[in-house]
Amino acid sequence: MLERLKKRWGIDSNFQLFVIFIVFGITGSMSVKLGQPVLEYFDVTKDRFGSGAYFILRILLIFPLYQVLLLFFGALFFQFKFFWQFEKKMLQKMGLYPKSKNTK
Repeated sequence: MLERLKKRWGIDSNFQLFVIFIVFGITGSMSVKLGQPVLEYFDVTKDRFGSGAYFILRILLIFPLYQVLLLFFGALFFQFKFFWQFEKKMLQKMGLYPKSKNTK
């Protein structure tokens, strides 16, 4: 399974794969952790908005925060090129980034 991931992502070493997993883990944790104070600053609470709207607003906040942090931590761990390509592919699939002629 790891060999398929390495081939799909164009990665040569297990160490690089390990670093990428670390970046994904840190980014996910930090985006959730940093999202809470932002919601509190804008007084977005379950009591005020209801559970459904609160979680929708939370996801809408965490998604762009995650994208930015992914590039930040990717650069911090010397994997910016990988994560920039990853971001572009994901945003293209969502229709949020224009497809270039060189992209599959």
